[in-house]
Amino acid sequence: MFIFAYNIISIFLLIPVLLYHLYRSVSRSRPPAFRERFGYIPANQLSIIDNRPVIWLHAVSVGEAIAARPLLKALRKHYPDHAVLVSNTTETGRGISTTFPEKDLCIYFPFDFLPAVRNSLDSIKPKIIIIMETEIWPNFTREAARRGIPIVLANGRISDRSFSRYLKFSWFFRHALQLFSCLCMQTETDRERIIAIGAPPERTLATGNLKYDIPVCQVGINEQECLRREYSIPDKLVVLTAGSTHAGEEQYVITMFKELAATADNLFLILVPRHPERSGEVAANLKESGLAFRRRTELSSSVKFKQGEVLLVDTIGEMMNLYALSDIAFVGGSLVPTGGHNLLEPASTGVASIFGPYMTNFREISELVLHYGAGIQIQSPEELTTSMRTLIASFELRRVLGQNGLKMMRDTGGATERHMEVIARYL
Repeated sequence: MFIFAYNIISIFLLIPVLLYHLYRSVSRSRPPAFRERFGYIPANQLSIIDNRPVIWLHAVSVGEAIAARPLLKALRKHYPDHAVLVSNTTETGRGISTTFPEKDLCIYFPFDFLPAVRNSLDSIKPKIIIIMETEIWPNFTREAARRGIPIVLANGRISDRSFSRYLKFSWFFRHALQLFSCLCMQTETDRERIIAIGAPPERTLATGNLKYDIPVCQVGINEQECLRREYSIPDKLVVLTAGSTHAGEEQYVITMFKELAATADNLFLILVPRHPERSGEVAANLKESGLAFRRRTELSSSVKFKQGEVLLVDTIGEMMNLYALSDIAFVGGSLVPTGGHNLLEPASTGVASIFGPYMTNFREISELVLHYGAGIQIQSPEELTTSMRTLIASFELRRVLGQNGLKMMRDTGGATERHMEVIARYL
């Protein structure tokens, strides 16, 4: 009865969904890829995975794709004869997934419209489906289960903010959750929450956070200098990187940088909006502030930046390199109430980090960073300036925070191995 009602409603919602995707694609100058979203995958793409058992991993967007990277590497290592297919919902997620050498094919995830789901599963015929974090689609899970395809939820989490919403709609999610072969949650709290929503307790485990398995990749002085040359940044500048910033935060960062650069002659700023399509808006903020800047897509190796200038990054997939060449990182999404971003990325490169009070999506990680002394949490934009000034003045403090971050990364791994033990049951 539930599935029948869901599919009747989905017919009426199809036109609004199509219009929304068309608007998103046009506004971001990207093709809507409706054929793929309806499950029609070109034959030349399918030929890449033909005659091999297929592991299908779904990662909605950029954050999930990055978190999936350790798992993708392990899948490629342990199952070299399998084809690894990665699907995404968003254009930015697709953009970064295409850069992963571990995958054989990238596609857009189908709409949860019954014909689209059936087309996709008929074409791909996966041996297992791995869904990152908490993507729960009734038609997709039901059709996969009906065909006997194991479905594993990987790196699952239920944030504080979303838990109450999931509980209100547990009647909706319960049907799909019961069809998962196994649900691998990040923490015991996440496990308890998803069981309360309707997941079967006997198939729900706490297996750790895959994001902790980011490889430690601190770079030496020579490698850092090479990276800086790649971005036309002169040596001997103190590089501040504001990564994954959201609307409202860039102005705080610009104000901070102008104030600090007015009294120091060795500073450089890298500004990385979380969504590259906002780069025009951020460029307007920079122009209004009077700061000299260039976009990443406009760089020329023959023209070096100068101190006090700004690199505006309007691409995706470069965040780890940018943190690695930096001296100090501010992790965005944390000075405005969007839930924060992954503090483990700068920690894994041995870079001191600063982050704001809004870390609900990364509460466990932010608490761990503070426990290890690997970063500084601030409560206001004014404290951003104060903390940056302190770190700029003290190389030793930056070094200690960075080393603490590397120790934290080495101490907290192992989630990939635990996930692989679960996946091995079905392969």
